[in-house]
Amino acid sequence: MEKAYKLEFSEDEFNDLYVYCCGCSQTLPHHSFGPAIKPHFMIHYIINGKGTFSFDGKSYPLREGNGFLIIPEELAYYEADGDEPWTYVWVGFGGKRAAEIVSQLGLSMEHPIFRSDKADTLYDIVKDMMDHNTFSTEDVLRRNGLLSLFLSEIASTTIITEHKASSSKGNNYVQKAQAFIRQNYCNPIKITDVASYVCVNRSYLYTLFVNELGLSPQQYLTSYRIAKAVELLQLTDLPIESIAISCGYSDPLVFSKAFRMEKKISPSGYRKSLQNGSERRNTNSLKEVEEFIKGKQHQK
Repeated sequence: MEKAYKLEFSEDEFNDLYVYCCGCSQTLPHHSFGPAIKPHFMIHYIINGKGTFSFDGKSYPLREGNGFLIIPEELAYYEADGDEPWTYVWVGFGGKRAAEIVSQLGLSMEHPIFRSDKADTLYDIVKDMMDHNTFSTEDVLRRNGLLSLFLSEIASTTIITEHKASSSKGNNYVQKAQAFIRQNYCNPIKITDVASYVCVNRSYLYTLFVNELGLSPQQYLTSYRIAKAVELLQLTDLPIESIAISCGYSDPLVFSKAFRMEKKISPSGYRKSLQNGSERRNTNSLKEVEEFIKGKQHQK
């Protein structure tokens, strides 16, 4: 059994990132949940006490300052300690960006545990969510804003525990850099901008990319831009100059040179080959271009 203060909401219309439920529980000794599944992501953060979280065939003894992630539709089990049962807050959330943000936090099936020193702050945020518990526009927007703040506080202080492989932190930087590039390739960004975004210096980012993907950040950026240019050449009749600008190149000559280096043919030559039918592809197969870039990570 547990003493719980729990709220559940229905906010699917806020489909990028929304609060599904939240609460605070003071559990009794050996209080447990599962093994069972949840339909959404959930993050529990332990305010005090101890317990055990079991997930994906592994068991994690946890205490004050630890947190754990439950992934949708995956079996999980957790149980309070018999002598020092835990008190925790939790937030359940979903949305189109939920999985992406969880990944950016460095959490996953393999690494569902974290540690943070923001106990008071995280408690106050969840309490604020529970205090604004109506379906008014004001409260819905506030709760979802608080969810972003909750995740931000975790990101700012999170230390992935020893269960995480030593290279995973570096991989997290790479994932964040990749996401930044995918969202900003159309702008005239430089690798220094990418490094600044993930809060590392350029040389360290270079080392991480080479270790994780087998190519430099600049090579990744160029490959991604050219992949997008290929899509535009295949799907639109835009002038080469417009495609260059759309892919982050202010100078069409620089774009043409980069395209030729990547594809062994000029942009105009590539377009002519499409018109001749030698490289015509349907819309679904175009996705393979981006998958090629992502796939480099798995070629190590």
